[in-house]
Formats: sequence, structure tokens, C-alpha cells
Amino acid sequence: MFNRFLAAAVLTSVLASLVTVTGCSEPRPVVFEANLVHAMKYQLREDLPMEQASDDAFWVVGEMFGTPDEPKLPSIVTEDEDLASVVSLERLIAASGPTHEAGRGLYRKHCSTCHGITGDGRGSTAAMLTPYPRDYRKGVFKFKSTERGAKPTRHDLATLIRNGISGTQMVAIPELSDEDTEALVDYVIYLSWRGELERTLMDDAVFELDLAEGDRIIDPSAKATTDEEALEAFEESWEIAEDYALEIAEAWFEAEDEFVEVPEPPAEMLVTNSYADFVRFSTGETAEQMKASVARGRELFTGKIAACSKCHGEEGLGDGQTTDYDDWTKDWTTGAGIKPDDRDALVPMLARGAMSPINAKPRNFQQGVFHGGADADNLYRRITQGIEGSPMPAVTFVDGQFEEDDVWHLINFIRSLQTTPATSTGESATEPLPNEMAGMSY
Repeated sequence: MFNRFLAAAVLTSVLASLVTVTGCSEPRPVVFEANLVHAMKYQLREDLPMEQASDDAFWVVGEMFGTPDEPKLPSIVTEDEDLASVVSLERLIAASGPTHEAGRGLYRKHCSTCHGITGDGRGSTAAMLTPYPRDYRKGVFKFKSTERGAKPTRHDLATLIRNGISGTQMVAIPELSDEDTEALVDYVIYLSWRGELERTLMDDAVFELDLAEGDRIIDPSAKATTDEEALEAFEESWEIAEDYALEIAEAWFEAEDEFVEVPEPPAEMLVTNSYADFVRFSTGETAEQMKASVARGRELFTGKIAACSKCHGEEGLGDGQTTDYDDWTKDWTTGAGIKPDDRDALVPMLARGAMSPINAKPRNFQQGVFHGGADADNLYRRITQGIEGSPMPAVTFVDGQFEEDDVWHLINFIRSLQTTPATSTGESATEPLPNEMAGMSY
């Protein structure tokens, strides 16, 4: 199994050591890295040679999206009036490039140490963080206002960039202007788009081509050939890649249409938008009504239909099912026929850049910290849509047993579990949790 993939990982380590030992001050070029983990997944699972497919997919995304210093966009997208609005090249330039260059370097300054230059979640500090920084290349985002399966809206990404994610090491960046925030939103979309296309091209190659017989995603050498047959094959392959790039762009463009409207609760129902609301409604004339709502919420929480307690525990302490993993981890472990806790079997993947699996731990509601936002609308969406990429599924409504209005009772019950004081934003008055406490929670 010691092939190009492992050799690349070893070479990187050796070069880094040489720089340290020799005191060499020559900076290494800033480049995107190929998705060797995704390629190795198929090499192990399908027993296929993936080196050429990986090289070809990497070449395609390089041609379409450029480099970290000189980003560009697929021409087939920029020529479409609607899709050209998905990412602004002007903002992309501002977010990319080195930090010392005037008007550039936003991503490298604020995001790359965690999320990595490639957007693979493997920045220099990533291994020390729990949860790990998001790997954008799968094209999946947890905390959003859109339906499950849809991309987040620009506003969703801007909110997370501007405000951070409570209970994690992703903190607010107060010095960002609105223009800077929008530029970073564009760059996140760009990295996700680029990475998802690379994955998709390899997926397509595995299932549509005969890699064992030498079929290729594309042959770059045929781009300028005079051989008509080879040139025709190149153009056909390029069109397939462009079609996939268009599909991903369309998904981002259509995100606004997938927005989940939160229905108005019945006028007579008490809805808590924060822990402070719960405390206020739990006294005086509304105390009995709130008590009844919390009781109904507990019934649903521990019942068989909503079944929240299966993972979050009977008292919502996050102590139910705690041995599951998120979809990013499952993709290259169980997706390759490897058990996440089989350390020996993980070695080929870890050598190619995978992060050691960490269990996805359910939220401990006693802390009153919610990664995706603590207000009622956000909690409603987390319950009804689930949290994409995590083990938390969307709820299933059952007439007469668990209906849409019951979600508000669930929210009130979850508020009742909080044991820390509330701030004006409705979040608990705590600092971001230390790594060992935060867990890979959802």
C-alpha cells in the first residue's frame, strides 16, 4: 500500500523537518492540496487504482478555480448572469492571497489556521480543537436556515463568520466590516464548490469509468493536441466536469428558495425565545401554563416518537447515545469499510490527512449553549430539519401524537433544563467550553 498517497504524506513531513533542522527561511509556496483521503477511500473499498483519477480531478479543479493566490471561477458559470452572482471575483480576490498584500488575505488571516488553505479543516491548529474545524469540501453545513439537503444561504454563513459559533473555538471577529464578511462568505463558497467538484469527479470516475483498465477522468495533455479523436475526448470530459460545476453552483444559487419559514405559534401558546423568557413566564399568571407546556415537552422528549432522550439523555445532559460519529468521519471510515475505532485500519487514511475520529456527542442542554443559535426560530429549525452532517435527524410528525405545535413545547422543556444564568442574547453566561468539555457535539 506504500504508493504515491503515502509517499506524499511522508515527503511533506520530511520537508517540514528539514526546514526546522536547517533553519531554512525560504517560505514554502501556498498551494491547494489534493483530496487524498477521498481517493484512498475508494482504493480500499473498491480495490481500484486511484492515483491517476486523483491527479486528473485535481487538475480539473485547478484549471477551473485557480490557486490560493490567483483564484478564478469556471467560465461556464461566469457567463451565466444568474450563476455569476453566486461568487464575486472581486470579493474573492480580497479574501484570497497573502496577508501582507494590501486589500487581500482575509481568509488566510482569519480562517486558514483552523480551516486550512484548502478548506479541508486541517489548519495548523485543527488537531488541537474539539470539535474539529469544518471541512468545506463535502459541501455540507450544519447550522443553516434552509431545508435539509440544501446549501446554507449567504446570510447563514455571514452570521456564523460574524458572530462565531457558541460553545466552540470559532469566535466572533468584531473587526470585520460588512464588506470583509461578504468576501469571506464568497471564499467559503468558493472552497466548498472547488472541493465538492473534486470529490464529485472522483465519485463519477469510480462508478462510470473502468479505472482498472486505464480509463481517465480527463487527459490534460490532449488539451492542445492536433489529434482530433483525443481532442474530442478531452472536450467531452471537460463538458462533464463543467456540468458538475454548474450543478453545484445552482445548488448555492437556489439556497434562498430552500429557506425554512418558521410558522407562527398559536396566539395563546407561550414561546420562549431565551432562557430569560422561560424564567419570566415561570412566575406570576403564566406560571401554570408554562409548567404544563414543560410537562408536555418532557413527555415528547422522552417519548418514542420524538425520542430526543435516546441521545440527549432523560434529563438532557447529553449522556444518551454518545458513541456515534458525524458524517465527515463516517465518509472515510465506515464509507471505506473501516470501523472508526479500529486504529490500525485507520493508518492509511490518517497518513493521507484524515483527522483521528472523535465521537459526536449530543448537546448538554443544562449548559444552555446552542451551536446553531439559541433563539426559538433556530431551535425550531434544528428540531424540524435536524442537523445535517450530524447524527441528529429531522423529527417525524404523527397526527394526534406529535404535531407541529408540539415543537414549541419541546423548546420550552429544553429551556427548563438550563442551569446557568441567561444573557441578553439568550445564551448562557459562560465562556466557550474548553476542548475537553465541548466534545464533537451537535
